[in-house]
Amino acid sequence: MAYDDLRSFLDTLDEEGQLIRITEEVMPEPDIAAAANAAPRLGDAAPALYFDHVYGFTSARIAMNVHGSWANHALALGLPKETGTKEQVEEFIRRWEQFPVAPEHRDNPLWAENTVEGEDVNIFDVLPLIRLNDGDGGFYIDKAAVVSKDPDDPENSGKQNVGVYRIEVKGRRKLALQPVPMHDIAQHLHKAEERGEDLPVAITLGNDPVISIAASTPMAYDENEYELAGALRGAPAPITKAPLTGLPVPWGSEVVIEGVIEGRKREIEGPFGEFTGHYSGGRNMTVIRIDRISHRTRPVFEHLYLGMPWTECDYLIAANTCVPLYQQLKKEFPEVQAVNAMYTHGLVVIVSTRKRYGGFAKAVGMRVLTTPHGLGYAATVIVVDEDVDPFNLPQVMWALSTKMNPAGDLVQIPNLSVLELAPQAGTPGITDKLVIDATTPVEPDRRGNYGNQVRDLPETSTWLTRLQQLAARN
Repeated sequence: MAYDDLRSFLDTLDEEGQLIRITEEVMPEPDIAAAANAAPRLGDAAPALYFDHVYGFTSARIAMNVHGSWANHALALGLPKETGTKEQVEEFIRRWEQFPVAPEHRDNPLWAENTVEGEDVNIFDVLPLIRLNDGDGGFYIDKAAVVSKDPDDPENSGKQNVGVYRIEVKGRRKLALQPVPMHDIAQHLHKAEERGEDLPVAITLGNDPVISIAASTPMAYDENEYELAGALRGAPAPITKAPLTGLPVPWGSEVVIEGVIEGRKREIEGPFGEFTGHYSGGRNMTVIRIDRISHRTRPVFEHLYLGMPWTECDYLIAANTCVPLYQQLKKEFPEVQAVNAMYTHGLVVIVSTRKRYGGFAKAVGMRVLTTPHGLGYAATVIVVDEDVDPFNLPQVMWALSTKMNPAGDLVQIPNLSVLELAPQAGTPGITDKLVIDATTPVEPDRRGNYGNQVRDLPETSTWLTRLQQLAARN
């Protein structure tokens, strides 16, 4: 099922028992963030949360943890909520094969019901803003899809970008946005500033669930996120034109904020409790001037808690980080079997592969570091044999325990790029990276004494199914 807006997906979550409506009055801080912090600890079927009785707000409606479990992630893709992690990644790969699916332009967007412009703009009148962690430097918007275009090629839909970035609220019509240098919006801004121009942006909140997934996916610069959303939905993504900037935005958003990133202007932003599980400090970041806000009546403010994994952020960026890496590696190394980049946005990547010859696994690992995502995120790459499931951590630990020899299987590469938020970097933005070869050596590499490996008995899979059936009856 393809959802055109957030509210229809919340209805489905409710029907599937995946939404908890919290009807009693709660404090905006710390109750809402604390509840969202706790929710994923309920496991892989953790529910979304919906608050509509918030102290100090007359009409606040806040949704949290919408993507915060594998069950919810499955439902977002139209799969049964019981679908397992590996199966969801495999389905993601299958749907990626349908990319691109052109979006569908629609009139009369849902978010056009109310509009405020210019000096009348006051974001505090529209959004029930709360802090997520007690050390945050202010209110943040952290689950918005931000739309921008390449100023040098604005008609090229492939070079537009829809991405998720942290946004601090600095005033009633002023925001701060952090464009990580390897993200597309940073390239758009660089080109605009070279031309002496501001960069128009549209910030869309409360989107349908697949838009949030597509906007979080590390795609190539000339790949269109709406075309990926169509492939994932199995139907064209509905979009429309934002009235002030002309940017293509989701048709079913709750709120659309239009304005510009002001060229060559920076202000202190932060600190913020990030997906790394650490606070980032204050840094000079870009400034957005809000010129127009459009929104549905009584908009649902969808917010995302992030901190020490696992939180909703980790579920949101898990499958869609694995799949682009898999696709990029598979083009050049058809021996690659699977990629697990679910841990802390792919700061650790686990790859299973066959080998052509000795040393091959190390070459695969180094290629990970030069993918669009690997350039800024992958800090450690673990390469395992094709019969090791990279999504099965006990198997990965077995490979590390028995295949990896520190004398020759650790490849440390100094002074590579990494996002500035990575806390392990001695100098922000620069770190050493590590490739760990945990594969069985093949000719002409003759290290180790491996002999014959113990394999599953032929009847094991049959007995696994039989035992699962027996357990379900108890």
